[in-house]
Amino acid sequence: MMSLLQRYFISGLLVWLPIWITLLVIKFLFDIMSETLSLLPHKYQPDVLFGFHIPGIGVLITLLVILGTGVIVANFIGKRLVVVWDAIIGRIPLVRSVYTGVKQVVHTLFTPGGQSFRKVLLVEYPRTGLWTIAFQTGDSTPEVQKSLNENDMVSLFVPTTPNPTSGFLMMTPRKNVIELDMSVEQALKFVISLGVVQPGTNGHTNHKKPIQQPI
Repeated sequence: MMSLLQRYFISGLLVWLPIWITLLVIKFLFDIMSETLSLLPHKYQPDVLFGFHIPGIGVLITLLVILGTGVIVANFIGKRLVVVWDAIIGRIPLVRSVYTGVKQVVHTLFTPGGQSFRKVLLVEYPRTGLWTIAFQTGDSTPEVQKSLNENDMVSLFVPTTPNPTSGFLMMTPRKNVIELDMSVEQALKFVISLGVVQPGTNGHTNHKKPIQQPI
């Protein structure tokens, strides 16, 4: 009887848990976009202007502001304004470091044709004989390559499980990694699910092109 109840409970959990987590993530993003209205002066906030609360108005306004900003900065004048803004921020000591770092990361991730987080790699970690999923974030710096006497190195990010937003930044010779025929989305599902959700239709992953077998 207990085993039957346990089986029913697990079956129900498998249905509701993904739904619950998805709703939590959507609510988190929804709340963040809604909170942007708090940046407006109180008398200009929609609830005050209209006299009643409009659900989702914060999300709509945020999306419109982002879209409108994109339209503005796409022309010559908008680009010049961005340059001026960056120059102003660049004169503020602490803010400059944070702003510049975040901007570089965002540009790298969202620039079409960029290599960051576009390739899924297989790398030996934390020791020889143990393999893990990693994402290529770019080429290593010339200073690192010179210090290690290696001409071709890659920077990679090894995510933790089940939270892929944390992990380790590593650098290794390109010959020590294997590029997988796996999308970033598939790799993230694999990591988050603790390896339960297998990439590919047949549950197996084929090597796209081994750059070179690890040594």
